[in-house]
Amino acid sequence: MDRLKVGIIFGGRSEEHAISVKSAQEVARNLDVEKYEPFYIGITRDGAWKLCDGPDANWENGKCRPAVLSPDSSVRGLLAQEQGRYETIPLDVVLPVLHGKLGEDGAMQGLLELSGIPYVGCDVQSSALCMDKSLAYIVARSAGIATPNFWTAAADENIDPDRLTYPVFVKPARSGSSFGVTKVSRKEELLSAVETARQYDSKVLIEEAVVGSEIGCAILGNELDLMAGEVDRIALSHGFFRIHQEDEPETGSDNSTAIVPADIPAESRLLVQETAKAVYRALGCRGLSRVDLFLKEDGAVVLNEVNTFPGMTSYSRYPRMMAAAGLPLGEVIDRTVSLALTGKSR
Repeated sequence: MDRLKVGIIFGGRSEEHAISVKSAQEVARNLDVEKYEPFYIGITRDGAWKLCDGPDANWENGKCRPAVLSPDSSVRGLLAQEQGRYETIPLDVVLPVLHGKLGEDGAMQGLLELSGIPYVGCDVQSSALCMDKSLAYIVARSAGIATPNFWTAAADENIDPDRLTYPVFVKPARSGSSFGVTKVSRKEELLSAVETARQYDSKVLIEEAVVGSEIGCAILGNELDLMAGEVDRIALSHGFFRIHQEDEPETGSDNSTAIVPADIPAESRLLVQETAKAVYRALGCRGLSRVDLFLKEDGAVVLNEVNTFPGMTSYSRYPRMMAAAGLPLGEVIDRTVSLALTGKSR
């Protein structure tokens, strides 16, 4: 039986480039090469596409050649340069192991839609919706799901510090991970925090701090047929949760530990899983996502954010939650590829 030709895209131009490379390395280690013939397409920080041997740490300097994903659906694959000419490499499915802007926000998904190649993960609409936290909150609220109180500020919009209730979190509205996020306890700190967030996005989200534990839930599946992984809880040593260090994001967090399974009551665990599924469906997610929530002392659950292609590194939360539920990363890959190939057309 022929192996499935799978294109694995990694790297990218977002601030999460290094994390994407680490995720792709973990995917490569867990990919069943008896089932799949992988084609690794790395995108440099400058946006150059390269077909390479694999996502090792020095991939850009290895044996690579220019390659692009054809937007022509009659090609359904890569156009790779070879001795001044382009050859066509057909692909059966694409695994976009990309995080943040231009990877997780619908841009790559739009190109994949044009290409006609099935791909793993959320579609254009749900990717864009989940990336914009304020829009995700609006849709979630309409579905009866609790969210923090929040405000948004467009580029160059002035914000009156006196209209807010502190503490608040100031963050880029459309950016991944914890880059550009600041906890503001006094109104005098607000404008500086807004400027920090604007380094990553012109639209800024300001949300009231929710008092409670940070909880995550890994979801896999389409529509009504969903699997929830084990729930985790973030234990902090200091400050607020940052899944990656700012200076060396590929090395993981320096102030937190994810406890899997979460040390919470059984009824809270069930509520978190059911709420995560409700969020996933309300936002139109497909394939896989990680839903982050707050668990308050009174047992209520509040949405934090949704990651439509969560990290797959050795320290990442999604694969650890799925592994704790009995589904190792190799099987997660198998199931998401199967969902991409057999799911309803978008």
